[in-house]
Amino acid sequence: MSTPTPAAQPGNVVDPYRAYNFKLVIQGVVQGHFTKVEGLGLKIGRILYRSGGENSTVRVIPGQVEYTPVTLKYGLTDSTEMLQWLFKAVNGTVERRNVSIAMLNDAGSTEVRRWNLLGAWPCDWFGAPLDALGKDLAIETLSIAYDRLELDDARAPVA
Repeated sequence: MSTPTPAAQPGNVVDPYRAYNFKLVIQGVVQGHFTKVEGLGLKIGRILYRSGGENSTVRVIPGQVEYTPVTLKYGLTDSTEMLQWLFKAVNGTVERRNVSIAMLNDAGSTEVRRWNLLGAWPCDWFGAPLDALGKDLAIETLSIAYDRLELDDARAPVA
């Protein structure tokens, strides 16, 4: 089992994590075949206001938090689980699930960072581009919206 990367200290050189080793967990079950996960982020709105008596200065306070949709890219296989989840939403039954994106160390044995997307549901889907002259894998794209983002930084061995 590898040891976690030590926290950055002044004068201590720490290598950044690699972006290629990750897993996606939906409702506690590891999902496979994902080639890319992107778009994880949030925006905090800004509220501008003038404080009483300070007419020359505008103050800024935090506003609403907006979470950006996460886009999943995956190779087309016989599995239809992700599409079934999507089509439940299409048919009016939004099934919210908890989704985790877990970044792993280089060896793939230990989680080094985990983002929990709470109340997630599929909001966009794009089928794989088809090209009779190409040799590329068929990659579909699914975006998911979510209510809240939590960072779980517990470094534990991968089960």
